[in-house]
Amino acid sequence: MEGRLVHIGFGNMVVAERIVAIIHPSSAPIKRLKEEARADSRLIDATQGRKTRAILVTDSNHVILSAIQPETIVNRYEEKGDDDGPEEG
Repeated sequence: MEGRLVHIGFGNMVVAERIVAIIHPSSAPIKRLKEEARADSRLIDATQGRKTRAILVTDSNHVILSAIQPETIVNRYEEKGDDDGPEEG
């Protein structure tokens, strides 16, 4: 497995390049997304029984639940990206 990893809580990691979205779980459409993923066996619960604070969607259409705030995950994602060299733009 190649690619940098992002820590999403409790020792769980996700390949950063596979993350499509990091979302708050509070809205009804996101709750439906979570239930559809559960029904289709695409849901990965990394909360260790804690309250879900962020939902990550991957390019493979998997839905990952995390007990870490979305802002914290984004900060970790961006910290990992700092060593990739100069930004394009």
